[in-house]
Amino acid sequence: MSDTPPPFAQLGLSAPILQALNDAGYEAPSPIQAAAIPPLLAGRDIIGQAQTGTGKTAAFALPLLTRIDLERREPQVLVLAPTRELAIQVAEAFQTYAHHLPGFHVLPIYGGQDMSHQLRLLRRGVHVLVGTPGRVADHLRRGTISLKGLSALVLDEADEMLRMGFIDEVENIIAQSPESRQVALFSATMPKPIRKVADSYLKDPAEISIKNATTTVSAVRQRYWPVAGLHKLDALTRILEVEPFDGVIVFVRTKSATEELAEKLEARGHAAAAINGDMNQPQRERTVERLKKADLDILVATDVAARGLDVPRISHVINYDIPHDTEAYVHRIGRTGRAGRAGEAILFVTSRERRMLRAIEKATQQPIEAMDLPSHEEVTDHRVSRFQGEIDKVLDEVDLAFFEDLLYRYSKERETDPLRVAAAMAFLAQKAQPLRPSENKTRERPHKAERSGGPDQQRPRRERKRDDDAAPLVVYRFAVGRSQGVEVKNVVGAIANEAGLEHRYIGRVELGDDGGTVELPDGMPKEIFQHLQRVRVCGHPLGLSFAGGEAAPERPRKPRGKPAPKGNPGKPRGKPPLR
Repeated sequence: MSDTPPPFAQLGLSAPILQALNDAGYEAPSPIQAAAIPPLLAGRDIIGQAQTGTGKTAAFALPLLTRIDLERREPQVLVLAPTRELAIQVAEAFQTYAHHLPGFHVLPIYGGQDMSHQLRLLRRGVHVLVGTPGRVADHLRRGTISLKGLSALVLDEADEMLRMGFIDEVENIIAQSPESRQVALFSATMPKPIRKVADSYLKDPAEISIKNATTTVSAVRQRYWPVAGLHKLDALTRILEVEPFDGVIVFVRTKSATEELAEKLEARGHAAAAINGDMNQPQRERTVERLKKADLDILVATDVAARGLDVPRISHVINYDIPHDTEAYVHRIGRTGRAGRAGEAILFVTSRERRMLRAIEKATQQPIEAMDLPSHEEVTDHRVSRFQGEIDKVLDEVDLAFFEDLLYRYSKERETDPLRVAAAMAFLAQKAQPLRPSENKTRERPHKAERSGGPDQQRPRRERKRDDDAAPLVVYRFAVGRSQGVEVKNVVGAIANEAGLEHRYIGRVELGDDGGTVELPDGMPKEIFQHLQRVRVCGHPLGLSFAGGEAAPERPRKPRGKPAPKGNPGKPRGKPPLR
């Protein structure tokens, strides 16, 4: 196998799937994807031996979606997963990759979830089922699902299903599937019972073994920040304020994000530039040379653009967006800690990305410690220290006779204490970047992409904050209500869990019969906004969108979970209709 996998476009995937990959920021397949996609597209059974975090979900989801028949509203693909969490994660991945497949439906089924809810969605019709063996077996016993139309069966993390005692149920499910179905078995290890299942049920399988190309990264200190409440951009700015760094690479997923983030960092006073796959080689070389010469301090890059980048002064790698697989992470942090020098790696992790965090720890053979963001006081102390250093330098190197005379005459004429005059001059000198971040600060209009990729319109703002770190609230509309059995707590729980947002950062929720509004922090990242548009609440799409008009005036907040007042509670208070 070549060290450099072919691009996704050369693997035979359909145009809608390639478009979804481009939307999600995938630039190149991981080794397991490059090896597994062609035989799965050809209809072959496969055995894939690969660890969690290698990108195996996409390895089977992409080719199976390419072959899905949207006209047949029956289960065509069944994925068995050992845990509820993995089943949900795999189902979400299918939904993401099928974004441009109109009418596609995937359903996760697992124990502990209301059976009537699952039955209602099954009657609607689904193309892909993702479930735990126990709940899938239960549905088969009840006759509530049929595997007659199944064309592919995936056993994900088969060794984990064995460890949890599901192997008998797995075999029973396989036995009830059509003889003609394709089987893909993925397992980190290959114990004898799993090998026995493979020998019994797979026909002439292609065997793929992906060894982790990862080793202990002993020269790099690894930390992560759990994303919650504060905008990632604000968190990044604080880290860059306080962290002593030389050169930095900030990794994001998409080409457009490199340009957007670099612009924002420049606006905040940092010497930053983007580097991505759209740049020609001379442009790329000039940008890297500027970093080497310290004309630039920060590169904002995608994985592909940073391949082979070797700049000794890179002291920090910041994973602004978590990578899709562990191998990409190891390549990223390998840009620092070179030639015997210590390096620093910082990873931003949302609550939904904790599984990948654990996989990264396993791949790097190092624990990744949680970090606290620098406080306002630490940022202030750092700015004051830097300001004092600048004063020391001026005192040592500059002839100040003219300014001393000016200060003396001013204080005499105004009968003002020279110390107060000096304080006023210090205030003027620091206005561009206040020494205390909370002072003298006007909020800049966010970049279009930071406004969540939605319509380019002024969104209603509520300048109320719940603490120093909280962003202003803006109003969003959602498309579910009481007529679908939805309560306020369902909406709040779905948004909190899916966006990785603490409940205290969610504002007032107005719930009506067929929809409502919710206040959320301004500047929601584009990928989270797009995900929340597709999230399902009580089996129905949340359908999140921007609400137009002015934000409602502040009023006492009613306890969550109780019905809103009568009248027209489902209608947003803003006057203009949704675009």
